[in-house]
Amino acid sequence: MIYFDSAATSFQKPASVAAAMWEALASMSSPGRGGYFAAARAADTAFQCRTELAELFGLKNPEQVVFTLNATHALNIAIKSLVPPGGKAVISGYEHNAVTRPLEALGAETAVAAAPLFEAEAVTAAFDRLVVPGVNAVICSHVSNVFGFIQPVEQIAAICQSRGVPFIIDASQSAGILPLDMGALGAAFVAMPGHKGLYGPQGTGVLLCREGVPARPLLEGGTGSQSIRQRMPDFLPDRLEAGTLNMPGIAGLLAGVRYVRRGGPDKILSYEKYLTQMAVQGLETLPGLRLFASPDLRGQTGVLSFTAEGMDVETIASELAERGIAVRAGIHCAPCAHRTAGTLDTGTVRISFSDFNTPEETARLVRAVYGVLGRAF
Repeated sequence: MIYFDSAATSFQKPASVAAAMWEALASMSSPGRGGYFAAARAADTAFQCRTELAELFGLKNPEQVVFTLNATHALNIAIKSLVPPGGKAVISGYEHNAVTRPLEALGAETAVAAAPLFEAEAVTAAFDRLVVPGVNAVICSHVSNVFGFIQPVEQIAAICQSRGVPFIIDASQSAGILPLDMGALGAAFVAMPGHKGLYGPQGTGVLLCREGVPARPLLEGGTGSQSIRQRMPDFLPDRLEAGTLNMPGIAGLLAGVRYVRRGGPDKILSYEKYLTQMAVQGLETLPGLRLFASPDLRGQTGVLSFTAEGMDVETIASELAERGIAVRAGIHCAPCAHRTAGTLDTGTVRISFSDFNTPEETARLVRAVYGVLGRAF
């Protein structure tokens, strides 16, 4: 199988990730649950992971790094900490269901800062119009999971800071490839998965929390601290980490973060864009195929969507799978993004690259698409 679905989960991982997870299973119990070696080893590994994440994302205090199950879990904590039932939120036109469904569940009044695809200035202008007094939170995906569109979070953050509105960033598609500095942005929360651009295992996620921003637990339970009290601790990370931590996952995430830091997020992004440009050049002259790509991939990551005239996107993906090519087709859990881009009725076929794909695999992808569409290559 040639895997091009890293926007969902990075399937190929550094060898160090699996090795770290096996080591954790053999040597770690639960942090904060005892003074013996296995517990101390777990506590040290968890702290090292928090520390490296804090350094990567410009957060001074590692204890403001909270481990979650995934980005969806992290976003639910962030949104429900800031937006009360029936409250007001402003979101971008490219949000995932991990943002829109919690807001719907809260009965929130949600304004959408919709703007044309790959037009960052129009996105900024839309937020500028909608961020007004009374808004409880602004939420924006740094990168669209459907189109790879890099949204102007720096400009949106400045708008939020000037108007005193808390800002939540969904870094699900940007963590590990784009610079993201919590201190400079002043965001209230940044949510991200461990299993995508950070190359950790599934079942891991991270919530970066700005100091002084109230955080509401989604779960209550044991934390290994202040056990006599019947309320969750009022300090992080314990306040948001009820129950036993996923230590094999955290150990694997630490190995993935170290892989990213060694290689450099900028180099990883550059390589993914190189492969994306190869795919664009190979597919752009194919009659009936519509590619969603910005000129020279400016403002776009290694995510590329397309549709084909007269052919269902799910059928295309299924036939590519028969040829050993793994892509994703459909709505990608992001009807908001498709509505904004005008593809809600059709969905798209999405190709998403990682640091482990190769030019040879990309060439095979292009040939396979030609084959599926019944044209000689």
